[in-house]
Amino acid sequence: MTTTTDPDELLLSATRGFDYLFANDLVRAKAHFAGKDDPFHLLGEGVCAFLEAALGMETGLMTEATRCLTQSEAGARSHMKAPKDRSRKRRFPPGLEWEILNADAVILLGLTNALSESYMGYLQCMYALNSAHSKFSKLYKTVFPHGLDAYDTPAGSRAPSRKSSSPSMHSAPSTPTTSNPAPSRSLFARLTGSASSSTATLSVPNLHTVTSANGTAGGGDQLPPDGPVEELVVAGTAFGYGLFNLVFSLLPKKVQGIVGFLGFKHDRQLALRALAVSAQKKDVHSVFAGLVLMTYYGVVLLLSGFQADEQHIIKQYKAIVDSIESRYPEGALWILNRAKILRMSYDPEGAIQVLREGLRPDRPHSFAQADTLLVFELAWTLLGQRRYQEAADMFIKVTELNSWSHGTYYFLAAGCYISLGNTSKAQALLDQVPELIEQRKISGKDLPTEVLIKKKLEFYKEKQKRRGGDEKLYAQCIKISIAEELGLFWNTHARIERRLALKHIRDLSALTPVVSVSIANAATPTPTPLSPLPRPHRTPQAVFGFSHDLRPMPSSAHHRSSSSHSTPRNSASIDSTRSTATGPVEGNPNGLPDLDTPDELAVRHLLVGVCERTAGQYEEARTNLKAACALHSQVRVSTWVGGVAMFELAVLDLKEVEAKEEEARFNGSVGNGAGVHEAVKRLTQWDKATKSAGKKLDAAMALAGSSVDLSSRLDSRVSMLRDEIAGKREALGI
Repeated sequence: MTTTTDPDELLLSATRGFDYLFANDLVRAKAHFAGKDDPFHLLGEGVCAFLEAALGMETGLMTEATRCLTQSEAGARSHMKAPKDRSRKRRFPPGLEWEILNADAVILLGLTNALSESYMGYLQCMYALNSAHSKFSKLYKTVFPHGLDAYDTPAGSRAPSRKSSSPSMHSAPSTPTTSNPAPSRSLFARLTGSASSSTATLSVPNLHTVTSANGTAGGGDQLPPDGPVEELVVAGTAFGYGLFNLVFSLLPKKVQGIVGFLGFKHDRQLALRALAVSAQKKDVHSVFAGLVLMTYYGVVLLLSGFQADEQHIIKQYKAIVDSIESRYPEGALWILNRAKILRMSYDPEGAIQVLREGLRPDRPHSFAQADTLLVFELAWTLLGQRRYQEAADMFIKVTELNSWSHGTYYFLAAGCYISLGNTSKAQALLDQVPELIEQRKISGKDLPTEVLIKKKLEFYKEKQKRRGGDEKLYAQCIKISIAEELGLFWNTHARIERRLALKHIRDLSALTPVVSVSIANAATPTPTPLSPLPRPHRTPQAVFGFSHDLRPMPSSAHHRSSSSHSTPRNSASIDSTRSTATGPVEGNPNGLPDLDTPDELAVRHLLVGVCERTAGQYEEARTNLKAACALHSQVRVSTWVGGVAMFELAVLDLKEVEAKEEEARFNGSVGNGAGVHEAVKRLTQWDKATKSAGKKLDAAMALAGSSVDLSSRLDSRVSMLRDEIAGKREALGI
C-alpha cells in the first residue's frame, strides 16, 4: 500500500524499480513495484509484464500487463481531475506529470492489445493511440512552445525537416521564433558538426525562471532547480511526441494513408530530435527514448542497405549506448546494442565477444526475454561468419528462452546443418517444424515467416520426389542453405567480410547446373511504366576489402584475389542451362542437377549478386541481380525474390557511386582543393544514381504485392531507403 501522495517521492521510488529493470534484474524490479497502488508503481508493474509479453511473445502475461496498466491509467486520470497544489513554484503548470503518466499507460495498453494480433485488439490499439496522440500533441505545445532546438542531445542531432511532405502533428512548432534567427546549417553539417558549415549555436535558456503556458517569462521569479517531476515532464513529453511521429513515419505507405484520416501526421526528423532530447535527460523516459533510438538506428543500419551518412548514424547510436550503458552496465538491452554497433562497423568478432560476455553465467539473468535477444543476435552474427555449428546451437538455445515461433528457429538451425553437409541432423530438425508451427499459432494463424517456411518444406518434398529419392529424407535435396536464404530478409550478407562473401560465391557457383550463357544484357522486367533502367556501370578501379580501416584496395589486387571465384554466367531462363550431373547419387537416383527449378536459380542469382556487391564486384553483381529479376515470372514459390532483387539493384546503384567517391577521395581528387569539374562530376553521378534507385524502388514495390511472402518487410526497407536517398540529395543540394 502506498503511504505518500507526494509526486516527487512516488516518482523517485518508482524510478528505483525501473533501475532494477534496466540492470537486467526483473525479479527485484517486480518485487519493488508490487504492493503499491499508486499510478507510478502500477505503471512499473505493467511495463515489466508488457516487456515480458512483447519481447517473448508470452501471451499469458498480456492479461497481467492489461490489469496493471488499466489501474495505472485510471489512477493517473483521477489525479488529473483532483484539485492542484499551486503553493509550490514549478516551471510547468501543476498536474502535467499525471497527464504524461496517463498517456503512457494508454499507449502501453494499446500496444498490449495489439500483441493479440486480433482484429479487436488492433481496433483497441488504434483507439488508444488516437487518444494518446491527442494528449501528446497538446503536451508538446505546452512544454516546448518554442520547439526543441534549445535542448541538448546525446550527439549532434539532425534538425527537423525543412521540407516535410507530411507536417508534424497539428503543425506544432519545431524551431524557436526569434527576430534574428541563427544562420542555418546544412543537413549533414548539423549531423557531423562540420567546421565548413555555419557553427552558430543556440544557447540554452534559463530554465529556472517562471514561465507561462506560452513560454514567456512571468515576472522573472526564480525557481528552485528542476526536480524529478520537471525531468519527467520534459523527458516524457519529448518521448511520447517523438515516438508517435517516428512510428507513424515508419508505417507502410498504405497504412499511412488510412491513419491519415485519423489526423496522424509525422515528421521523422523532428521525431528523432524529440527522442534525442528525451534521451539526454535522466528520467525513466530517457532510457525508453534511448531504446527506441537504438532500435531505429540499428534497423536503418541493418536493413536500409545504404545510408546517406553512415558515420553519423553510428556516432549517434554509440553516444546513446554509451550514456545508458554507463548507468546500467549489466543491462542486456545495452549490451545487445553495443554488439550491434560492432557488427555494423564490420567488427563481427568484437560483436561476438561482447555478446558472449553478456551471456556469462555469473551476470544477472532474471530478465530472460532480454537475454533471448542476445542469443538471437549472436546466432545471426555467427551465421554471418559461417560458423554454422555455433550458429545452429544458438538458434536452438533461443527456443529454451522464449516461446515465440520455435519452428522458425529449428528451420534456421536446419539450414546451418545443410551448410555443414549434415543432412541427417537437418532432417531431424525439419521433421519437427510442422508440429512446432501448429503448436504456437498466434490467434489461430501462422506468422508471416512461418507461412514462408511451410511453403519451402512442401517445395523441397516435391523436389525430392522428382529426384527419385526417399521423400522422408528431403533435406538431401536442399542445396542452398535455407538459413542463408532467410538471411536475405535480415540483410545478413551486406556487412560480412569480403573473404566470406567470396566463399559464398564459390560455394553457390559450384552447384549444378553449370551456367553457360552470359546474361549481361538480360532484360529486367518492368511491371509498371518506368523509364528505361540505365546500362550497367563499369566496375570502379578500386573496391573495398572490408578491414578495420576500410580503405580501398587496388583493383589489381582485388581481381587477383577473386578471379578464381568468379560466378559462372547463366541465362535468364532455366531452359538455357545445361546440367553437369554425372549420374545417380544418394537421394538423387534420377541424376537431376542440384538446382532444377527457376525458384532455386533465382535465389542463387540473388545470393550471389548480394555477395558480389559486398565483395565490390559491382558489374558482376548487377548481372546476377538482373538475372534474379528476369526469373520473376517463372518462379512458383519464391515470389518474393523479384522485389528483393530489384531493391538490391537500387542499393547497388548507390553503393557503386559511393565506392567511386571513396576511391576518388583516397586518390586525392575529392576535397583538398579538388576542382569544380570533379565536384560537378560527383553531383552528376549522385543525381543519376539516386534517380535510378528511386525508379527501381517503384519497381520493387510493384513486384511485391500483398500476396507475396514478407512483402511488408520489403515495404519497410523501401521506405527507409527512400528516406536515405532524400537525405543524400538534400545534403548534396540536388
